Amino acid sequence: MATHIHDGPAAEAAGRGQRVLELLDKAIDLQTPLVRKNIARARQRSPEATPAQVIRSLERMYVSALTGTGAAVGGTAAAPGVGTGLALALSAGETFSSLELSALFALSVAEVHGVPIDEVERRRTIVMGVMLGGSGSTTITKVAERTGRHWGRQVVAKVPVETLRQINKILGRNFITKYGTKQGIIVLGRVAPFGIGALIGGGANAALATLAVRAARRAFGPAPTSWPELTGGMPSTSEDSQG
Repeated sequence: MATHIHDGPAAEAAGRGQRVLELLDKAIDLQTPLVRKNIARARQRSPEATPAQVIRSLERMYVSALTGTGAAVGGTAAAPGVGTGLALALSAGETFSSLELSALFALSVAEVHGVPIDEVERRRTIVMGVMLGGSGSTTITKVAERTGRHWGRQVVAKVPVETLRQINKILGRNFITKYGTKQGIIVLGRVAPFGIGALIGGGANAALATLAVRAARRAFGPAPTSWPELTGGMPSTSEDSQG
């Protein structure tokens, strides 16, 4: 069989894409056991906080943490004796940290809403769907053949796992393309000298976090009116009580 000249670069790109998804899965695996601890931390200062208040706290914690990691890595390029190579190496590690923070945030919000995260495919759909924003929402509702708002409750919590696998295959391709491109631009910006990298890194991460927060709000809709342990089973929302 003839070998085309583009087989090498194509295979290399495919390998990079697979590594991105492997990193995402690793981040999800590491953060899933920490979801309830994360929610407990958000409730710590105000034990009587409502689910809506806790979700706002989770959002603030996420945006602050992601912004801080981006600024810290970006600032290394301005430090005496720190070269671009080290800044790039640190940025690669920070990319994984951003995946961990994003996975923890998305799964924590899902948990507050009572959306099941016991299946790995459900966790993948939640995390990729939130991180991809509008395009993720479109893919999920189209493949699931369901219409209406709040795919986090209408799709992830209700469709069969086999359907979620189909959804995740498409989301995975989109994630590699869109998230990989965004991160590539941010990495280059972070290694800019004279402290500019800190501004770019922190600002870019803040923007990504803000988009994820908005996507999570659209995905899950109004916060539950009470905690699951108080009502038994899935929590009710103000939207559900109106319907």
